Amino acid sequence: MVAVQKPVIAMLLQGRKRVTTLGASFEYAPGEAMVVAADIPTVSRITRASIAAPYYALVLELDPAILRALRPAVSVRPGDAPPVRVEPIDTEVIDASLRLARLLDRPEALSVLADGLLRELHYWLLMGVHGPAIAALGVPDSHAGRIARAVDILRREYARPIRVEELAEAAAMSEPAFHKHFRAITSLSPLQFQKQLRLIEARRLMLAEGAKIAQAAHTVGYASVTQFTREYGRLFDAPPGKDIRAAGAAA
Repeated sequence: MVAVQKPVIAMLLQGRKRVTTLGASFEYAPGEAMVVAADIPTVSRITRASIAAPYYALVLELDPAILRALRPAVSVRPGDAPPVRVEPIDTEVIDASLRLARLLDRPEALSVLADGLLRELHYWLLMGVHGPAIAALGVPDSHAGRIARAVDILRREYARPIRVEELAEAAAMSEPAFHKHFRAITSLSPLQFQKQLRLIEARRLMLAEGAKIAQAAHTVGYASVTQFTREYGRLFDAPPGKDIRAAGAAA
């Protein structure tokens, strides 16, 4: 699966998975967690799963608002820790995650208790090995926080033409500084980032909703189906028609 990943923690419970991003590959197993502390492109593949032992993982998006609220209560300072890291899951994180997961089929209890459990889970993540990288997400004036504002615009409005000046203004940066920090954090230029968002959404429209190739291309903002087909093939290693047929055969 190709995705432009949001900041998340992915806790592996059963099976194995390999994720390639930022020029490196990470494979993790049950009892380990991968934290992605930035909006970055990833290519992932489940490497171990079967009918008898399916792949199971608990994935939680990190919430910058919770991290900001916790700042006065923790001593972790944002650092230069890598944005992607695989480590054994801390006992406290396992405990909070399990209590949260047990509420998924109890919506009334979830509505009352979820906020406290999410806050607790973010606290333990901040206090663990991923703390310095995660902490930066909760600092609005950090480079990561400023770039996140531009990324939010790209995610919400990927189908329209967006000027770099608009993104730099949202990040409160000069254009040269914005380009530098955007690429440093996401590994892509703003144009490449938007292009990947468009192509990933087009693939979802075709595979999940049965959209035709031209329809998907125009929906995500392409004026030229030829250009769409060419760029789709580069990202997914197959043109749209072949990719759709292969997915149908696999299903």
